[in-house]
Order: sequence, then C-alpha cells, then structure tokens
Amino acid sequence: MKVQDRFLHYITIPTSSIEENLSCPSNPDELKLAEYLADELRGMGLKSVTLTESSYLYAHLPASEGCTRLPSIGFIAHLDTSPSFNGNDIKPQIIYNYSGVDILLKGAKDYIKVSDFPDLKEMVNKTVITSDGTSLLGSDDKAGIAEIMTALEQIITEQLPHGHIYVAFTPDEELGRGCDKFEKDYFPVDFAFTVDGDYEAEVAYENFNAASAKFEIKGREVHPGEAKGIMVNASLIAAELISLLPAHERPENTEGRQGFFHVCDIKGDVSHAEVNLIVRDHDKKLFNKKIDLLRTLERKLKLKYSEDTVELTVTDSYYNMLDVMQDHMDIITLANQAIAKTGLAPISRPVRGGTDGAQLSFMGIPCPNLGTGGYGFHGPYEHVCVESMETVVNVIKNIVSSAK
Repeated sequence: MKVQDRFLHYITIPTSSIEENLSCPSNPDELKLAEYLADELRGMGLKSVTLTESSYLYAHLPASEGCTRLPSIGFIAHLDTSPSFNGNDIKPQIIYNYSGVDILLKGAKDYIKVSDFPDLKEMVNKTVITSDGTSLLGSDDKAGIAEIMTALEQIITEQLPHGHIYVAFTPDEELGRGCDKFEKDYFPVDFAFTVDGDYEAEVAYENFNAASAKFEIKGREVHPGEAKGIMVNASLIAAELISLLPAHERPENTEGRQGFFHVCDIKGDVSHAEVNLIVRDHDKKLFNKKIDLLRTLERKLKLKYSEDTVELTVTDSYYNMLDVMQDHMDIITLANQAIAKTGLAPISRPVRGGTDGAQLSFMGIPCPNLGTGGYGFHGPYEHVCVESMETVVNVIKNIVSSAK
C-alpha cells in the first residue's frame, strides 16, 4: 500500500487527545486506531504484536538471516492528534501538481499562505494534502505512522537485509504523557527514532526543557456596593500576574533557542481564578530561572494580598535530549547518511517542542527525531507533501540497511 493511501485512511479515525481526561488513552479512538494498526502489523507478519489496555502498541520484525548481530533499531510515532483544534470529520484536500500559490481551504474559506509557510515553495509540482480548514489534518503524527508502516512493508517485500526492528505507537503524546506507561521490555532496542518532525531531511536531537505551571487564585466576593477593603477579585489578580510575565519571552516574540512563557488559558471570576501556562527553554539554567521567576511572582502576590491567595504548582514535562545524545552522535551520523542517500542535505535544528524521544532518551533509549514532511501542525493550516512522505519511507529503509 502507498504511504498516501495509508495516511488518508488513518486520518479518518479521530484521535485528538483530551486534556481533561486523565485516563490512558485519553480518547478511546486512540485504541481504535491502535487495534487497526495491530491487525495490519500481524498481516505483514510481524511478531510479538502487543497492544496494552492503555493503547501502547509494540511489534517486532526479527532480523533477517545473517543479520542478528546488527544493532536493534526502533521506530516510534504517536496515535493522538493535538487537542488545540478540531480533529473530527477531517475532509482532506489533495492538490496534485501544486503550482506554488496560496491554497484555498474550501470549508473555512481561508488560505494557507506561502508568505506564512515558505516550505510550500519546495512543494511546487508535487502533491500536497491539506484539510478543508474546518479541522486540522492529522499529519502530526499520522504521517509518521504511515511512513513507518509503509517502510516495514517495503523492507519485508523487498527482502532488505536488516537487524531486529521494533516499532511502537504511543497514546497522548500531545499531552506530554506519551511515555508515562511505556514498557521497555517490549522494546529492547539499542537506539530508536521518533518520526514526528517536519522537514523530511532533518534529524533533531535537541529539544526544549519543558514544564507546565498552574496558578490557583483565591478571591473574596462581596456585594460591589460594599466592597471597599473587603473584596479581592481573583480575575484581576490573574490579569496582574500575566502582566508581570516578560512580554519579550512570549512564543510570538521568540525563535531558535529562545525560550518562552506561554499562557494557555485563563478562567475564573471574582472568587476564584486559574492561570495555566507552559514554560520552555533549551538551556537548563535559563529554564530553571524561568521557574524561579514564577515562584518569585507567587511570593510577591502572597505578600501583596494574603498567604492563601495564590498557589503555584509546577510539573516538569520533559528535558532536552541533547544531554543524552551528545554521547551517541554515531546515531546522528547514521541518520545523516541515510538522508544523504535520498539526495537531500541533512540538517539538524533545535526543536521548539518535544517528542516521546526526549523522555525515552532519559529512560535509556537514545532516540532522536526524524521529519515527516508535514508542516503547520496543531491547526487548520496543517499540510503535508506526499513526495516528502515517500522520502521519509526511504530514510527509514536506509537507516535499517546501513546500521552496522
């Protein structure tokens, strides 16, 4: 089956993770997709196909004859799509021989603009897939799933020599929980790759240090006509808190290795308010300084109002895999060589996000990230190039055939 056909089928199963649901998987449809993939893997002849009740799917392609001493390699993608935008009822638009102009999203009457997404310039005369603008597309990370599955099928049918290959598909990566219940016993690899990036010639091994932070703010409500000296307006304190965060360290004002504070949502009234944000930085010292600033703001507001007015909870999400990967640069060299065989020049950039591979690297499985050929993730402007997906399939095959 072609990678395009697989991708178009996988996106028909809506798997947006659900932040407020603490179950695993957070969306039962993630298990539905995993069950479909498990059947597909069994049909290909993979062994030890294991699907856990938490929707972690593992499978093993045994080494071909004479290759048992080659490194055991893993490939990983995630089942869920982002909860940031509608992920249901996806209506794909397939644009053959793309001409390089802005793309009309027919459902939303909006455009994917070349000025906003310069990667489109590299897709001229190729096939581009988008949604109709009323939903995201789902290439993050169903493109990665389709590429891994297609590569496995081609490795088998073409009888390419290979060492042991393991695959894993994880739930709720978009919530930062993708490795919470990962079982390494089903994934006994020397190293692995997530397939969860954008540019198809990229191998990434540097990502953000990440944490989430929640401010709970307790107010005091009383009739506004008698409020002097009594009322404490929790919503206004929330606004005050946000105003104290450095404006130059917002996502919209940062790039490259610059970190940020991102206010995800605010809710509340006079008696109670809540501010949820995420903190990101590639540099661990600067990351810790950002957390320290939040704690300083908590103390400042406690002193200004009262000790029980503000409570801050910080939860670490993942760390920069560079701390691990700098001791395993031979894996990066292998990936670069595999990319170069496709005729593209490999690149590595700091990822302004994270992957399951970041957590797995700290669990003892060095795991950099490969691109998928998709762009504009987490919103209506998401798009993917079919020829780029085909290139990633070849990158995976080249990694497998070149590992020594």
